[in-house]
Amino acid sequence: MSALYDTIGVDYSRLRKPDWRIAAVVERALGPAKTILNVGAGTGSYEPADRSVTALEPSAEMIRQRPASPARLVRGHAEELPFADRSFDAAMAILTVHHWTDKKKGLEEMRRVTRGPVVLLTYDPSFRGFWLADYLPELVALDEAQMPRMADYARWLGAVDIAPVLIPHDCTDGFLCAYWRRPAAYLDPKVRTAMSSFRLLGDVSRGLESLARDLETGAWARAHADLVKREACDLGYRLVVAT
Repeated sequence: MSALYDTIGVDYSRLRKPDWRIAAVVERALGPAKTILNVGAGTGSYEPADRSVTALEPSAEMIRQRPASPARLVRGHAEELPFADRSFDAAMAILTVHHWTDKKKGLEEMRRVTRGPVVLLTYDPSFRGFWLADYLPELVALDEAQMPRMADYARWLGAVDIAPVLIPHDCTDGFLCAYWRRPAAYLDPKVRTAMSSFRLLGDVSRGLESLARDLETGAWARAHADLVKREACDLGYRLVVAT
């Protein structure tokens, strides 16, 4: 999957800026941990600035875009963590588990090298309700194919706490559902380049043309008038914390 991000990640640091509200959720889950491993670290989003962070990332393009920071950078994969048992106070993986070749092995490796909490931001593939799937129903099949089920985390990590992460209407991190109240953003090819789902789906022109028509005629606004009133929305993102 590193090859995918070497391709789609060219403008990643501009389009995928960490959202401070999501960052606060992650930091609370990390608790008082002083040493943290960030697996699938990408460009460094959501790494706490006041802790000792080791960032593990396979993609050269993602590494190139990382801003200057004191984090220790290691190139590698989740399935074979090059660290001794119980090396870190906590570990984190943000919107990355679904890209791993062997999800079970990767999570077991995170548990092996971590003394305290393993914190994951991920997506529940059983969630239904995001309006974009009305235009691109293939998104549902993609998520079901690549996302671990919520029950998998307890099987692979032991006891876990799972909680919804509400996505703010002006989310600065351009992941797939970030623009739930800004539908025209999905018509922008530059915005879509930072979303792996669009690269994996291939040609979605028919669905996007339908969305463009509904935005032009006002059909989208009429169908989703309730969204305009919401400051945040549950779109299926989940914080999984294994302690």
